[in-house]
This record gives sequence, C-alpha cells and structure tokens, in this order.
Amino acid sequence: MLLSTNAPKKVNEIRRTEAFDADLHAENLTNWNQEYDQTSRGSFFGSITELAFDDLQVFQEYTSQALQQKCIVWPDSVWLGIPVENQEASRINGLSIHPNTIMCRPGDYEFQLTTPEDYNLYGMVVQLESLMKTAAIHGVELNWKELMQHGRLALPEQTLRDVRVVLQRMLDMSTHTKANRMSYDVLMMALLEVLKEETPQPASTQTFHRRKEVVDTARRFIEAHPDVPLTVTDLCEVANVSRRTLQYSFESIIGISPIQYLRISRLNGARRNLIKSDIDTTVSDVAATWGFWHLSQFAKDYRNLFGEKPSQTLDQASSSL
Repeated sequence: MLLSTNAPKKVNEIRRTEAFDADLHAENLTNWNQEYDQTSRGSFFGSITELAFDDLQVFQEYTSQALQQKCIVWPDSVWLGIPVENQEASRINGLSIHPNTIMCRPGDYEFQLTTPEDYNLYGMVVQLESLMKTAAIHGVELNWKELMQHGRLALPEQTLRDVRVVLQRMLDMSTHTKANRMSYDVLMMALLEVLKEETPQPASTQTFHRRKEVVDTARRFIEAHPDVPLTVTDLCEVANVSRRTLQYSFESIIGISPIQYLRISRLNGARRNLIKSDIDTTVSDVAATWGFWHLSQFAKDYRNLFGEKPSQTLDQASSSL
C-alpha cells in the first residue's frame, strides 16, 4: 500500500465512553453537535470507541435502543457512516440504508438518522483539505458534487468488507498499541478506496421529496411549540395534507406514526430537562413545560419508554449537582 508524504499527525490515545441516556451519549462523540431521541422502550446503553488525529476521526458507536438522531459534523469535513453489519432498518434523511450502501454527509450541515435497536456503526470524519491533498498525491479524483449532494453511497461488497476489517483492526489495535503515522496512512488509504469506488444513490422520485418535505414541516412546527399539546390535526393543517398523507409520510421517512413522534419527542424533551435540572426543579414543572397536563399519564408513558420513573431521573440529576 502506498503511504502519503504528509507530515506526522498528532494522535490522541484511544478514548472509550459509556452512557445510560441517549442524549448524554450523543454528547460523548468529540466535536459533534448532536441530539438523540429514544424511540424504543427500555433502559438505554451506548458506547463509543474513538481514535482521533488532528484532522481524522474514526470511531465505533453502539446504541441499544432505537433512535431518532439530529447530527452535525465539525466544519470543513466529510463524514462516512458504515454500519458494522447489514441493518436495513436504518435511514439517513429518510432514505433507507441497503446492504451495499453507506452514509456520507459534509460537515456543518444537519442531517437526520433513524437507527434500530442494537445498532453498531463505524464512523470516519476527515478534514476536506487533508483528504484532497492525499487524493492528489495518489492520483485519485473525487466527485465532490455527487459526494455532497446525496446521503447514500453504494460500494462493491468486497470493498465494504475490507474497510470494515481495517476499521475493526485499527480500533482494536489502539487499545494495546498507540496509533502512529502508519495507522493514519492506513486509514486515509481505506477512506480513499471507499470514495474511489462509490456510486451515489440519490432519492429517485418526486414522491419521496414531497413526503420528506411534509415530515420536515411538521417536525419544525413541533420543535417550535414544545409546551403545546399538539394533535395530528394541527400537523395536517401546518403541512397542508390529509391525515392519510401525513401518516404515510412519517411512516415511510422515519418509521413511526406522527402521533408516536409527537409523544416520543416531547417525552425525550422532558427527559433532557430532568437530567439537566437544578435543585428547585420538580417533575410537575417539567411535565407542564412539555405539554403534559395529566401527571400520572406522563409518569406512566415516561416509565414505559425509558424504563424508570421521571422522579428517578430527577433524583439522579440532583445527586450529581
């Protein structure tokens, strides 16, 4: 394998983190801006194994529960998301990830992921300037317009297997041996190999774009009115669609119904407030802030989703102050 002629890169030691809340887990990935909403029932566990150079970041992320994720990667970069195994239930911006596809987004642009329970993902983020310099050294031409325009890239099966092996070995090796310039070059060449072989997978129909627009309009309205007990009728009026169209749009783009999304997004918002509360915060205050007027029903729904009472979450937050 050819090696780059770049100067040696500063390397951080391997970093491992664990979390028992989805949104706190989202904060553990270095230099990302993220917000995770848990959508499946049960206690959450997440872990990240991360190796960072000064212009290249690789990691493996595990999450035990299904999630709706809002993500922004650090600026002037490109991100590749590679499922550890073929898990077709995942989506990027509403587009399904098939066995031979991976995800790709530019830095400083928000994108949305839908991931299932027991999800394992490899991630690679690289500074654009460094990637372009290395590509020029090795004579690899990259089609930036296509890379930035679409969320999915298709790869030959062998290339996908090979890059998974490289990432697994590199992250495993780093627990015993400090990564060095050779590690950096191996990872950069694997990244170039992926981008050289990719084939963009665009959303091919106007119907998809219309459904995505409906969902995005409804989600923006929900986010702007956290304390209002919105109904499906409200969302239909805002998006200017029928109830049937709204239902189909949500189920096809993010995999859950609009009524489920309404309830889950507000429960996750309430959990964020409870976790980051001060000593004077009460469960009833937080419930009211998020439009839950029946405290007993709020407590029941909260426990069903997160596996604990809201008072337990509040007590844990208070004990950490």
